[in-house]
Amino acid sequence: MTVRAFVATLLVALPCISNSQSWAWDDGTVPFVVTPDEVVDRMLGIAGVGPKDTLLDLGSGDGRIVIEAAKRGARAMGVDIDPSLVERARENAKAADVADLARFQIGDFYETDLGGATVVTMYLLPEVNLKLMPKLLRLKPGTRIVSHDWDMGDWPADETIELRTPEKSVGLGGLSRVHLWVVPADARGTWVAEIPDHGGGWRFTIAQRYQVLEVAASAGGRELAVRGARLRGEDIRIALTGTVGGRAWNHLFRGKLSGARIEGEVSISDGENNRKLPWTATRRP
Repeated sequence: MTVRAFVATLLVALPCISNSQSWAWDDGTVPFVVTPDEVVDRMLGIAGVGPKDTLLDLGSGDGRIVIEAAKRGARAMGVDIDPSLVERARENAKAADVADLARFQIGDFYETDLGGATVVTMYLLPEVNLKLMPKLLRLKPGTRIVSHDWDMGDWPADETIELRTPEKSVGLGGLSRVHLWVVPADARGTWVAEIPDHGGGWRFTIAQRYQVLEVAASAGGRELAVRGARLRGEDIRIALTGTVGGRAWNHLFRGKLSGARIEGEVSISDGENNRKLPWTATRRP
């Protein structure tokens, strides 16, 4: 029985697997199933792939994701364990006149160095995604990860879109889902800031699970109500309401996190008066 015949037998015999792209073995081999062109476009679009990016496609098949990324000006590389698919992808890149930007190599994506990528794309299986997840979480904050159909277990996606793809031979009942994650920075701990013109000493206590934050905040020793917080890569936002200087204010803190420091600004409004002030916070050891 060929690999693909074995896969087809599994898909018939196991309905719970019939939604998958392919079957995966521990050695990293993944039989090839085409990603529809519209899905490729959405995957690159949701990640905002452009000339400043370096994209890495895990299990690159005929190379279409890598080639389309190269057409957008990105430097892109595909990794596949099947030499015949790698050769086909190289030929497709030459035909598309992007061979200078689109490269392909034979390899096991479990062993591939992901460190130079700003975008990682994949169309694998849930259990494969979970095996890769610790490696992906160690990438530089801000790295975008895009998966066709399958999620990352308890790591929630930053964005998910769904589209109808009747041309898919396997999948989610004629649907495709495209998930985006942005590798989060480490925001955990107690952060202190001085805003002399508004509240003096500020304190933020942040607990974190993946990119999901729980924040407590105070100004001048007075607790304020945190209405929401978001961490997207290194970019952090905290919205809160409370009394500062004897008046009720809405606040939106926006900053970029780098190591033990946040640099940004806070927008302050009481409904009639609006202003912005610089915000610098440092993490206590």
